[in-house]
Amino acid sequence: MTERDAARLLPLRPRVFAILLALAESPLHGYGLMRKLSEDGTGPLLGPGTLYRLLKEMQAEGLIVASTAGPGDSDGPPRRYYTLSGFGRRVARAEGERMERLVVKAEMLLSE
Repeated sequence: MTERDAARLLPLRPRVFAILLALAESPLHGYGLMRKLSEDGTGPLLGPGTLYRLLKEMQAEGLIVASTAGPGDSDGPPRRYYTLSGFGRRVARAEGERMERLVVKAEMLLSE
């Protein structure tokens, strides 16, 4: 997918951007993702229903990839791990750049 494809998804919803940033660090399963967002304060708190709906949408858009193999799996039931795709990384980068331009503009317009 091209940069033009990435741009069509902007601006991202804050929750989607927060999930992309969390997954940029490492693959996570759903519960781990909820904990990370809560601990980091990088995104709004999400309930399981909202989180898994967003993850499904993000998979359909090609932003993330799901697999049942992940780091540190134990004897418990298999977990689905989510990983940032290359396209997801480009979209997150484009959103960060878009937000940076907004901050620069706000500082310029609002400084006294």
